[in-house]
Amino acid sequence: MSSSVPNAQQICPAPGPLQAVLWDMDGTIVDTEPYWIQAEKDLVRSYGGTWTDSDAEAMVGQALTHGAGLLQNAGVPLTVREIIDRLIGEVTAKVRIQVPWRPGARELLAELGETGVPCVMVTMSEPVLAKEVCGQLPAGTFTFVVTGDMVRQGKPHPEPYQLAFDRLSELVPDLSKDRVVAIEDSFPGVTSARAAGLVTLAVPHFLPLPPDEGRHDWDTLAGRTAADLTFLVSAASAGASR
Repeated sequence: MSSSVPNAQQICPAPGPLQAVLWDMDGTIVDTEPYWIQAEKDLVRSYGGTWTDSDAEAMVGQALTHGAGLLQNAGVPLTVREIIDRLIGEVTAKVRIQVPWRPGARELLAELGETGVPCVMVTMSEPVLAKEVCGQLPAGTFTFVVTGDMVRQGKPHPEPYQLAFDRLSELVPDLSKDRVVAIEDSFPGVTSARAAGLVTLAVPHFLPLPPDEGRHDWDTLAGRTAADLTFLVSAASAGASR
Protein backbone atom coordinates (compact mmCIF):
# COMPACT_ATOMS: atom_id res chain seq x y z
CA MET A 1 0.00 0.00 0.00
CA SER A 2 1.83 3.10 -1.19
CA SER A 3 1.44 6.46 0.54
CA SER A 4 2.98 8.43 -2.30
CA VAL A 5 1.05 11.06 -4.19
CA PRO A 6 0.94 10.45 -7.96
CA ASN A 7 2.30 13.36 -10.03
CA ALA A 8 2.89 15.31 -6.84
CA GLN A 9 3.51 19.02 -7.14
CA GLN A 10 4.62 20.98 -4.14
CA ILE A 11 2.15 23.35 -2.49
CA CYS A 12 3.27 26.66 -1.10
CA PRO A 13 0.71 27.43 1.62
CA ALA A 14 0.12 30.98 2.75
CA PRO A 15 2.71 32.17 5.28
CA GLY A 16 1.71 31.72 8.90
CA PRO A 17 1.67 29.12 11.67
CA LEU A 18 -1.22 27.10 10.19
CA GLN A 19 0.12 24.74 7.50
CA ALA A 20 -2.89 22.49 6.80
CA VAL A 21 -6.26 21.27 8.09
CA LEU A 22 -7.35 17.62 8.02
CA TRP A 23 -11.12 17.08 8.05
CA ASP A 24 -13.28 14.19 9.13
CA MET A 25 -16.41 13.90 6.98
CA ASP A 26 -19.38 12.15 8.63
CA GLY A 27 -20.58 14.27 11.54
CA THR A 28 -18.02 17.02 10.90
CA ILE A 29 -18.63 18.27 7.35
CA VAL A 30 -21.97 16.53 6.81
CA ASP A 31 -24.60 15.35 9.29
CA THR A 32 -24.93 11.87 7.79
CA GLU A 33 -25.16 9.93 11.05
CA PRO A 34 -28.99 9.74 10.84
CA TYR A 35 -28.60 8.30 7.33
CA TRP A 36 -26.16 5.66 8.58
CA ILE A 37 -28.33 4.73 11.55
CA GLN A 38 -31.44 4.31 9.43
CA ALA A 39 -29.52 2.18 6.93
CA GLU A 40 -28.24 -0.02 9.78
CA LYS A 41 -31.72 -0.42 11.28
CA ASP A 42 -33.26 -1.25 7.91
CA LEU A 43 -30.57 -3.84 7.20
CA VAL A 44 -30.89 -5.64 10.54
CA ARG A 45 -34.69 -5.58 10.46
CA SER A 46 -34.70 -7.03 6.95
CA TYR A 47 -33.23 -10.20 8.49
CA GLY A 48 -35.59 -10.25 11.46
CA GLY A 49 -33.25 -8.68 14.00
CA THR A 50 -33.35 -5.52 16.08
CA TRP A 51 -30.92 -2.60 16.11
CA THR A 52 -31.21 -0.10 18.94
CA ASP A 53 -29.95 3.45 19.26
CA SER A 54 -27.28 2.11 21.64
CA ASP A 55 -26.14 -0.34 18.97
CA ALA A 56 -25.97 2.53 16.48
CA GLU A 57 -23.94 4.69 18.85
CA ALA A 58 -21.28 1.98 19.05
CA MET A 59 -20.75 2.40 15.30
CA VAL A 60 -20.20 6.18 15.26
CA GLY A 61 -16.75 7.11 13.99
CA GLN A 62 -15.57 3.52 13.71
CA ALA A 63 -14.04 1.80 10.69
CA LEU A 64 -16.71 0.29 8.46
CA THR A 65 -15.19 -3.17 8.82
CA HIS A 66 -15.65 -2.94 12.59
CA GLY A 67 -19.26 -1.84 12.18
CA ALA A 68 -19.95 -4.64 9.72
CA GLY A 69 -18.79 -7.14 12.33
CA LEU A 70 -21.26 -5.68 14.83
CA LEU A 71 -24.05 -6.03 12.30
CA GLN A 72 -23.09 -9.64 11.66
CA ASN A 73 -23.33 -10.24 15.42
CA ALA A 74 -26.82 -8.72 15.26
CA GLY A 75 -27.89 -11.41 12.81
CA VAL A 76 -27.07 -10.03 9.35
CA PRO A 77 -25.95 -13.10 7.33
CA LEU A 78 -23.83 -11.19 4.83
CA THR A 79 -20.10 -10.81 4.35
CA VAL A 80 -18.33 -7.72 5.63
CA ARG A 81 -17.98 -6.47 2.05
CA GLU A 82 -21.66 -7.02 1.32
CA ILE A 83 -22.70 -5.16 4.46
CA ILE A 84 -20.45 -2.20 3.69
CA ASP A 85 -21.73 -2.02 0.12
CA ARG A 86 -25.36 -2.04 1.29
CA LEU A 87 -24.82 0.70 3.87
CA ILE A 88 -22.69 2.90 1.60
CA GLY A 89 -25.23 2.54 -1.20
CA GLU A 90 -28.15 3.66 0.96
CA VAL A 91 -26.32 6.60 2.53
CA THR A 92 -24.92 7.78 -0.81
CA ALA A 93 -28.38 7.65 -2.39
CA LYS A 94 -29.74 9.93 0.35
CA VAL A 95 -26.80 12.33 0.06
CA ARG A 96 -27.48 12.65 -3.68
CA ILE A 97 -30.96 13.87 -2.82
CA GLN A 98 -29.94 16.19 0.01
CA VAL A 99 -26.54 16.93 1.55
CA PRO A 100 -27.01 17.63 5.28
CA TRP A 101 -24.18 20.13 5.81
CA ARG A 102 -22.93 20.79 9.33
CA PRO A 103 -23.10 24.46 10.38
CA GLY A 104 -20.04 26.48 9.43
CA ALA A 105 -18.15 23.69 7.68
CA ARG A 106 -18.51 24.94 4.10
CA GLU A 107 -17.78 28.52 5.10
CA LEU A 108 -14.59 27.55 6.93
CA LEU A 109 -13.47 25.32 4.07
CA ALA A 110 -14.02 28.19 1.65
CA GLU A 111 -12.01 30.63 3.74
CA LEU A 112 -9.13 28.17 4.12
CA GLY A 113 -9.10 27.73 0.36
CA GLU A 114 -9.06 31.49 -0.19
CA THR A 115 -6.15 31.92 2.23
CA GLY A 116 -4.12 29.12 0.67
CA VAL A 117 -4.28 26.60 3.53
CA PRO A 118 -4.49 23.06 2.07
CA CYS A 119 -7.29 20.82 3.34
CA VAL A 120 -7.46 17.02 3.29
CA MET A 121 -10.48 14.83 3.97
CA VAL A 122 -9.77 11.85 6.24
CA THR A 123 -12.86 9.65 6.39
CA MET A 124 -13.65 6.04 7.24
CA SER A 125 -16.27 6.08 4.50
CA GLU A 126 -15.35 4.75 1.06
CA PRO A 127 -14.69 6.65 -2.18
CA VAL A 128 -18.25 6.57 -3.58
CA LEU A 129 -19.64 8.56 -0.64
CA ALA A 130 -16.60 10.80 -0.23
CA LYS A 131 -16.74 11.69 -3.94
CA GLU A 132 -20.43 12.51 -3.66
CA VAL A 133 -19.79 14.97 -0.84
CA CYS A 134 -16.69 16.44 -2.50
CA GLY A 135 -18.67 16.87 -5.70
CA GLN A 136 -21.05 19.20 -3.88
CA LEU A 137 -18.16 21.49 -2.92
CA PRO A 138 -16.07 23.77 -5.16
CA ALA A 139 -13.40 21.96 -7.18
CA GLY A 140 -10.09 21.87 -5.35
CA THR A 141 -11.60 22.17 -1.87
CA PHE A 142 -9.52 19.17 -0.81
CA THR A 143 -5.94 18.59 -1.91
CA PHE A 144 -6.69 14.86 -1.72
CA VAL A 145 -8.90 12.44 0.19
CA VAL A 146 -8.01 9.53 2.47
CA THR A 147 -10.81 6.94 2.67
CA GLY A 148 -11.33 3.88 4.82
CA ASP A 149 -10.35 1.43 2.11
CA MET A 150 -6.87 2.99 1.92
CA VAL A 151 -5.76 1.89 5.40
CA ARG A 152 -5.30 -1.43 7.15
CA GLN A 153 -6.45 -0.07 10.49
CA GLY A 154 -9.16 2.56 10.72
CA LYS A 155 -9.98 5.09 13.41
CA PRO A 156 -9.32 5.07 16.37
CA HIS A 157 -5.93 3.80 15.14
CA PRO A 158 -3.62 6.66 14.06
CA GLU A 159 -2.99 5.15 10.59
CA PRO A 160 -5.59 7.24 8.68
CA TYR A 161 -4.23 10.56 9.93
CA GLN A 162 -0.63 9.42 9.69
CA LEU A 163 -1.22 8.45 6.06
CA ALA A 164 -2.77 11.84 5.36
CA PHE A 165 0.15 13.63 6.99
CA ASP A 166 2.75 11.52 5.17
CA ARG A 167 1.14 12.17 1.78
CA LEU A 168 0.74 15.87 2.50
CA SER A 169 4.36 16.14 3.62
CA GLU A 170 5.34 15.25 0.03
CA LEU A 171 3.49 18.37 -1.13
CA VAL A 172 4.06 20.90 1.65
CA PRO A 173 7.69 21.68 2.47
CA ASP A 174 8.70 21.27 6.13
CA LEU A 175 5.25 20.12 7.21
CA SER A 176 5.08 19.85 10.99
CA LYS A 177 2.42 18.05 13.03
CA ASP A 178 2.19 20.88 15.55
CA ARG A 179 1.11 23.15 12.69
CA VAL A 180 -1.62 20.86 11.32
CA VAL A 181 -5.14 20.82 12.77
CA ALA A 182 -7.41 17.76 12.57
CA ILE A 183 -11.14 18.44 12.99
CA GLU A 184 -13.27 15.59 14.34
CA ASP A 185 -16.64 14.99 15.97
CA SER A 186 -16.35 11.44 17.39
CA PHE A 187 -14.28 9.72 20.06
CA PRO A 188 -12.65 7.26 17.61
CA GLY A 189 -11.82 10.22 15.39
CA VAL A 190 -10.21 12.42 18.04
CA THR A 191 -8.36 9.38 19.38
CA SER A 192 -6.93 8.71 15.93
CA ALA A 193 -5.88 12.32 15.38
CA ARG A 194 -4.34 12.64 18.85
CA ALA A 195 -2.46 9.37 18.46
CA ALA A 196 -1.04 10.64 15.15
CA GLY A 197 0.34 13.66 17.01
CA LEU A 198 -1.77 16.35 15.35
CA VAL A 199 -3.34 19.43 16.89
CA THR A 200 -6.81 18.02 17.50
CA LEU A 201 -10.05 19.99 17.46
CA ALA A 202 -13.23 18.27 18.61
CA VAL A 203 -16.62 19.57 17.51
CA PRO A 204 -18.90 16.97 19.15
CA HIS A 205 -22.18 16.35 17.42
CA PHE A 206 -23.98 13.03 17.69
CA LEU A 207 -22.40 11.90 20.97
CA PRO A 208 -20.67 13.82 23.79
CA LEU A 209 -16.96 13.25 24.23
CA PRO A 210 -15.10 12.53 27.47
CA PRO A 211 -12.90 15.40 28.72
CA ASP A 212 -9.37 15.53 27.35
CA GLU A 213 -6.94 18.34 28.14
CA GLY A 214 -4.84 17.30 25.15
CA ARG A 215 -7.36 18.53 22.58
CA HIS A 216 -9.42 21.64 21.85
CA ASP A 217 -13.22 21.65 21.94
CA TRP A 218 -15.67 23.90 20.10
CA ASP A 219 -19.44 23.67 20.23
CA THR A 220 -19.77 24.45 16.52
CA LEU A 221 -17.85 25.57 13.44
CA ALA A 222 -20.45 28.26 12.75
CA GLY A 223 -18.79 31.67 12.87
CA ARG A 224 -15.31 30.20 13.20
CA THR A 225 -12.48 31.39 10.97
CA ALA A 226 -9.02 30.47 9.78
CA ALA A 227 -7.71 32.87 12.42
CA ASP A 228 -9.34 30.73 15.12
CA LEU A 229 -7.55 27.64 13.80
CA THR A 230 -4.30 29.57 13.62
CA PHE A 231 -4.73 30.43 17.29
CA LEU A 232 -4.92 26.71 18.16
CA VAL A 233 -1.69 26.05 16.28
CA SER A 234 0.05 29.00 17.91
CA ALA A 235 -1.05 27.77 21.33
CA ALA A 236 0.28 24.28 20.55
CA SER A 237 3.61 25.69 19.37
CA ALA A 238 3.91 27.84 22.48
CA GLY A 239 3.25 24.85 24.69
CA ALA A 240 5.81 22.73 22.87
CA SER A 241 8.51 25.41 23.26
CA ARG A 242 8.18 25.62 27.03
